[in-house]
Amino acid sequence: MRFNYLPTLRAQIALNRDQPSQAIEVLQASVPYELGTLEAYGFPQALLPVYVRGEAYLATHRGPEAAVEFQKVLNHRGIVFNEPIGALAHLQLGRAYVLSGDDTKARSAYQDFLSLWKDADPDVPILKEARAEYAKLK
Repeated sequence: MRFNYLPTLRAQIALNRDQPSQAIEVLQASVPYELGTLEAYGFPQALLPVYVRGEAYLATHRGPEAAVEFQKVLNHRGIVFNEPIGALAHLQLGRAYVLSGDDTKARSAYQDFLSLWKDADPDVPILKEARAEYAKLK
């Protein structure tokens, strides 16, 4: 709890307050434990600090650093289980590549996300955003 769950909550609060640098700092405590598995209240929490750190890097326009974090999530699917961040990491990786100026990799990441969500309700806001962002890349 002290090195995974609480830093993640504090980082998310910092992001909600538009303080992404503080979020990155708070999450440093979780780095040695980020590949461990933790279950809180019956829900797996593995790699949540990594995902939130990636979001913080996106918010500070640090695309390459964000890409590293989201790729960690994708590289460790066995730890992520069926958490939503497993699918959302594809979208965030695409966004990170856009910030990095790599449209080819961005298109591929968006395609992966859209493929995973092909049967989702078309009115889901994150899916609408992803489709609009992907259309701008074409």
